Amino acid sequence: MNNRFSLFIWLALLGCGFFAGAAWTSRADADLPGGTPSEELAETSDPKASETDATANLPSTREPAASNGLNPQERANIRLFEEAAPSVCYITTTNVRRDYFSRNITEIPRGSGSGFVWDYKGHIITNYHVIQGADRATVTLADRSTWEAVPVGVAPEKDLAVLRIEAPRNTLRPMPVGTSDNLQVGQSVYAIGNPFGLDQTLTTGIVSALGREIESVAGIPIRDVIQTDAAINPGNSGGPLLDSSGRLIGVNTAIYSPSGASAGIGFSIPVDVVSWVVPELIEFGRLKRPSLGVELARPQIVERLGLDGALVIDVIKGSGAEKAGIRPTMRDRYGSIVLGDIITGIDGEAVKSTNDLILILEKYEPGDLVEVELIRDEKRLKAPLRLDPAR
Repeated sequence: MNNRFSLFIWLALLGCGFFAGAAWTSRADADLPGGTPSEELAETSDPKASETDATANLPSTREPAASNGLNPQERANIRLFEEAAPSVCYITTTNVRRDYFSRNITEIPRGSGSGFVWDYKGHIITNYHVIQGADRATVTLADRSTWEAVPVGVAPEKDLAVLRIEAPRNTLRPMPVGTSDNLQVGQSVYAIGNPFGLDQTLTTGIVSALGREIESVAGIPIRDVIQTDAAINPGNSGGPLLDSSGRLIGVNTAIYSPSGASAGIGFSIPVDVVSWVVPELIEFGRLKRPSLGVELARPQIVERLGLDGALVIDVIKGSGAEKAGIRPTMRDRYGSIVLGDIITGIDGEAVKSTNDLILILEKYEPGDLVEVELIRDEKRLKAPLRLDPAR
């Protein structure tokens, strides 16, 4: 009897222990987040998988690989520089000296500047003052190849010069040429050059003003110059000023700075001047285009006034225009502006704009006698005029 009772007690205790253990395991499983215990343990056994699951639904802050975090304007600047830089070159000049005692000839560095490729014939455009007084000039292209440069033509009165190098065609990248008669104050501009000998430097800015006047190396004023705040430092001279399309709109020529470094006031020769000066320098070595001896209003002013023709702003003293009695724009005694003569034709060929007049004058030589048709005080007049040399 006692043995049976003892066996019963032992089996009861064993059963209680079994059910207590099962209940504890079920509670522990219930505390695991979702799914069955085996599924949860399997899902959390790989730390990398756990990390991936934890971040799968978070928003991505990584930029696409192609943009590298750059905004559209930055990408446009980079693209402009990459396309224009191969056209820009570095110019160094030297002087030759002979030793008095040994009679040996040595080259002494004179200076440096910038330039750009004009055509596939190897013509390089720069400022006249970059090569002024030099005995020798070398041109270093964007591919680091260096070439001996031969002067082709100079125009000190426009501070422009043309050099030529015997470089293979496949090493030359001519600069795309734009126009400067439609520039507006505030539009973006880009200058590429070699300031202080640091090659392939890009600076950006805006057109700060138009119609400025600076004095050339020859002491003759250069009119309608572009003013920009794009940094132009020593060594930038002769380099291109570009618009946002990467087209040439000017040749950087001077800065206004008490310290000699950029002070945010730089000047560039407008490309419309470059476009007629360079072909003459290539063909003749100097300027031969004749001049009427007048200063004309900018095309925008003529258009704003609703005029057809070329408006005379000023008449150069002693010129053919002064001798022919051409009248400039002036103010009367009350301070009101009185428009000068409006040139409407040369020898019967119509002049509807300043550009028309420039193109017509290309057909003549200095000293030729032409008949100028003009409007003065709403009356049509004709005046004989003898053309002057280029000014």
